Amino acid sequence: MRLPLCFSRGRPSPAPLPTMIPNSMLAGVYRGSQTVLIETVPVPMPGPGEVLVRVQVCGVCGTDLKKIAKGLQQPPRIYGHETAGEIAAIGPNVSPWRPGDRVAVNHHVPCLQPGCHYCSHSAYAQCPVYKQTGATAGFEPAGGGFAQYVLVKDWCVQNGLIALPPQITIEEASFLEPLNTCMKALQQAPVQQGDVALIYGQGPIGQLFTLLLRLQQVRVAVADPLPHRREAALQAGAEKAVCPEEAENTVKQLTAGRGADLAVVAVAQSQVIAAAMNALRPAGCLIPFAQTYLNDPVELDAGALCMQEKKIIGSYSSDITLQNRALELIASRLLDVRPLISHRFPLTHTAQALQEASSPGAGTRKVLVLP
Repeated sequence: MRLPLCFSRGRPSPAPLPTMIPNSMLAGVYRGSQTVLIETVPVPMPGPGEVLVRVQVCGVCGTDLKKIAKGLQQPPRIYGHETAGEIAAIGPNVSPWRPGDRVAVNHHVPCLQPGCHYCSHSAYAQCPVYKQTGATAGFEPAGGGFAQYVLVKDWCVQNGLIALPPQITIEEASFLEPLNTCMKALQQAPVQQGDVALIYGQGPIGQLFTLLLRLQQVRVAVADPLPHRREAALQAGAEKAVCPEEAENTVKQLTAGRGADLAVVAVAQSQVIAAAMNALRPAGCLIPFAQTYLNDPVELDAGALCMQEKKIIGSYSSDITLQNRALELIASRLLDVRPLISHRFPLTHTAQALQEASSPGAGTRKVLVLP
C-alpha cells in the first residue's frame, strides 16, 4: 500500500545548524498511580533509521491523564504524545530529514503492508504495528513528550513525522494529532449540512469537534457542566450550550422532537452514553470517543439499536491518511486552535500541568507543557 505524495514530507524552509546533544535530560517520569516526578534520565541516541527530536511543546491529553490517575500501565514511563519540536540528530540511513527540521511526531503509525488485514480495511488503529509505540524518552515506550528529547523509532520516522510549514507555530503543531483523531471519528459517521449534532463535553477534544462540525455547517448543541466551557462553545459557533441534564430536551427542541442526528461523547464518564442514546433520533449515530480502556461496561436498550436503528460507531486514535488535511486546516487557520490554549507550564512543572488538566478550573482549556 503506497501513500500519496504528502504535503507533510516537503521541505518548507532551510534548517539551522544542529546543536550539541547532552548526555542527560529532564523528564516527567510516571512512577505509579497519580505520581509523576521530574528526574534526570539519559538522552536516547538514534540508531539506524531513527530520529532524535528536541521537544518544544507537548499537549496534555486525557488519555494520558487516565493512565496516570488509574495506574493503567506499569511504571516507569514517560508519557506525552501531542509532541512537536526540532530534529536534533538523525541516525544512519535517514532521509529526507536533517537536524534543524521542525516536525510534529506521530507516536503510532500502521504498517501499511498489503498483507495486513487491518490496513487493507483502513482500520489502521487495529494494525499490530500501530499498536506499538514508536516514540520514547526512555523506559517502556509511552510517547515521551514530557521530556526535553524524544526518540522517534524507524517505522514512525518513515510515515509518522510531519514537516511543519513556516506559517504554523510550534504550539499549533501540538494539535495535529488530536485534531486528526476527531476528523477520523466524524469521517466514520458523516453528517449533512443543517443536521444537528450533540456533543457531551467541551474540553479540548469536545471543542475540536465543535469547530469541525461548524466547518461542515452542522448545527451544534453542547452539554458541559462548566459555565466557561459552555460560553467558549457558543463563541466557537455552537447554537446551544447547556448543562448535561438539559441536553436531551434541548436537541429535541431544535429538531421538532426528532432528536440529534449525531451525538459525540467526549467525556470519560461512560454512563453518559445511555443519555446520549436517548437524545438521538431514530437511525441517528453515536460516537463514544473517550472510552479508552477495556472493562468499562454500559447498559443500553437493544431495541433502540435494532428497531430504532440507532448506531454506535467506536473511533479510537488517528488515521494516517488524514494527517495532511489536519495540517492544512491548522496551517491555514481555517480551523484556528490558538484560542483553545489556556495554560502553559515548563517541563519542571509537569505535575502541575497534569493537575490543571485533570481538575479544570474557571478558564482551563488546553494545557501545554513547554520543555
